[in-house]
Amino acid sequence: MTAPQAADLSKLRINRDDPPPAVKRALGRVLWLTAAAVLVIAVVVVLGRGSAVPAQVVTVSTTTGGTGAVGGGSGSGSVAVVANGYVVARTKAAVSAKIPGRLAMLNVSEGSRVEKGAIIARLDNADYAAAVGQAEADLASAKATLIEAQSDRDQMQRDYVRVRDIHAQNPNLVSPQDVENADSRARQADARFGAQSARVDAAAAGMRVAQANLENTYIRAPFSGTVLRKEAEVGEVVAPSVGGGLTRGAVVTMADLATLEVEVDVNEAYIARIHSDQQARITLDAYPDTAFRGVVRQIIPTADRQRATVQVKVSILDRDPQILTEMGAKVEFLEAPPPRTVAAGAAQPVERPRISVPAEAVRSENGRDVVWIVRDGRLQRRDVDAGPVSGNFREIRSGLSGGEQLLVGGVETPREGQRVKTAP
Repeated sequence: MTAPQAADLSKLRINRDDPPPAVKRALGRVLWLTAAAVLVIAVVVVLGRGSAVPAQVVTVSTTTGGTGAVGGGSGSGSVAVVANGYVVARTKAAVSAKIPGRLAMLNVSEGSRVEKGAIIARLDNADYAAAVGQAEADLASAKATLIEAQSDRDQMQRDYVRVRDIHAQNPNLVSPQDVENADSRARQADARFGAQSARVDAAAAGMRVAQANLENTYIRAPFSGTVLRKEAEVGEVVAPSVGGGLTRGAVVTMADLATLEVEVDVNEAYIARIHSDQQARITLDAYPDTAFRGVVRQIIPTADRQRATVQVKVSILDRDPQILTEMGAKVEFLEAPPPRTVAAGAAQPVERPRISVPAEAVRSENGRDVVWIVRDGRLQRRDVDAGPVSGNFREIRSGLSGGEQLLVGGVETPREGQRVKTAP
């Protein structure tokens, strides 16, 4: 009986070295998923290294006698310099009150057209109007007193003449003392008349001051133009100069839009190419497809030491309501081709072509100016001699011959031979 029982108990032994089937299946799935993930990552890395990076490029073109067009467009051979600036009004003013006060009336808003001398706004002027009335009353009173003084003077002069004549005819009737007294009274009356005349003049001057103060409460347009901004509202306190707190310095800002021009900063390296009355082509950032005619009005006779630029003012010849102040603008200064006289049989002079590229296409590496050329879908580094920036462009003096495609964006750290593709 004991032997069979021992055999039965040996069948119930647990093998702890062999894992259960469920654990085996789970472990197999984990190993397969890990292998698949590693394979996917390896494929992505390999494909990423060999794929082309999207890059922004421009095509360089050359012109003679001016700055070349960039980007594949048809360039004009008469562009000498390109510069960026802003539209401003030559006649512009911040109109303020002559005296401090509270704004009681405002007759204009942004865009209002006003003529010279028109009332733009009015200050609270009840006290100034009362002062004018008091000054007028003082003047009227002084004039009435003057009439009385004049009447007394005339009477005293007649009395003196009568006493003097009587004394001359019969000295016994009028004594010399009576004649002197009459003469003294006449002189005193004349002095009183003169003093009262001065008081009348003073009263008239006081009335003019009161009227001027009343007129100063009216804010008038200094010239014909258009209101650009309202600087104050009805109820606010305005003053000739900003005194802090709630005081406003100006009521409106206005400009004469007939005097619009563009102010640009030209790099001093190119200022020799610009002269007065030079023709220019103006393109607004807001309307890049429309060009306006311009002419150089003034070259400021001083340079900006910090930026190495000279300010040039270009008048806008084409008037258009779309042109607004403070708009960004690009100005192309046109260079008329000089007359050339060539002797018979002589060779035609050859003008050096000029190449201008966007400033972002030129990079500085180890103190040298370089550009990255896109050729057959790969990048090639080339050293160039680039001029200073003018209007977001740089003139290439040497290193490019025209027709190249240059990298301008999309790749932060380009490498020799890196694959790229043109991005829109």
